[in-house]
Amino acid sequence: MLRSETEYEKFKNDYLNSYFQSLNISTKEPDWNIMILQAMSFNEFQDCKALLDMLEDDGYVGKYKYFIEKKFEEMVDWFLKVKLEINTRPLPAYAENNRKVSLLDLYLAVEREGGHRQVTDNHMWDVISKDMGLDYNDVELMRLRYAMYLDVLVYYCKIKTTQ
Repeated sequence: MLRSETEYEKFKNDYLNSYFQSLNISTKEPDWNIMILQAMSFNEFQDCKALLDMLEDDGYVGKYKYFIEKKFEEMVDWFLKVKLEINTRPLPAYAENNRKVSLLDLYLAVEREGGHRQVTDNHMWDVISKDMGLDYNDVELMRLRYAMYLDVLVYYCKIKTTQ
């Protein structure tokens, strides 16, 4: 039995190695997804909508999270300063214990649970706080951070989408 497994592993490794070598993939080729994310700028609301639409694909978010997180904060910053003319909310957002609050993770966690209203009505902010890696005593802080940075943006997106 052990012998057949090793023969299978040998065949699999030989096949996969030859297959990937035949692809002739260069590590110097650009990743177009990264280039698109880096080139994104926020000059109008449709740019925000484009980024929010990208977040619907969990695999995409997982693969490009570092780049998406930077663009997400850039989008929130643009929306607050340009659209709402609010210059008093610092970015990045922080929790009381001086830990950075990932607005992208907060947005994704709330959306995964059905949105702000659903999370609030079902008293799920403690779940969101735990999903964010924070303590249960940070529940009110998560709700407040969402309201300060994301609630109006998400609401505005839904309004503009239906218009």
